Amino acid sequence: MPGKPSRRRGVGGGRPALKIRRFRTSDSAAVVGLWRRCGLVRPANDRFKDIARKLRVRGDLFLVGLRGGQIVASVMVGYEGHRGWINYLGVSPDYLKLGYGRRMMGEAERLLRAEGCAKINLQVRRSNTGAAAFYAAIGFAQDDVLSYGKRLEYDS
Repeated sequence: MPGKPSRRRGVGGGRPALKIRRFRTSDSAAVVGLWRRCGLVRPANDRFKDIARKLRVRGDLFLVGLRGGQIVASVMVGYEGHRGWINYLGVSPDYLKLGYGRRMMGEAERLLRAEGCAKINLQVRRSNTGAAAFYAAIGFAQDDVLSYGKRLEYDS
């Protein structure tokens, strides 16, 4: 179908053609657009401020996935010496079910293991059943915890 991305995998049915690299500031608009398409944005958060905040703290752990030079995936990885965190994992709706989310998480886990991280935490909105199923499928389990938050800075 014209205009629809090919779901074809690499030569011989191997991994999908995805190049993972560190985020660059020139990626900002494309990444925010990706987050919008993925439904990851909320009015309380200024996405560009979120990017600037990440770049101040372990910007080397902010990754993008490219296919044909176009950003189709992202993940912000956090580590402060105790726990690893995953934020803004997103894969363009046009490229779901190709293994890109698994590839991005695999690279995030590789980086965290290299840091000596023992456990990864992440949060999923209750309404995002697709993300919950994805994380369960790649080995995450729901912890018996309550998640609390306190806003220190208001973006809007």
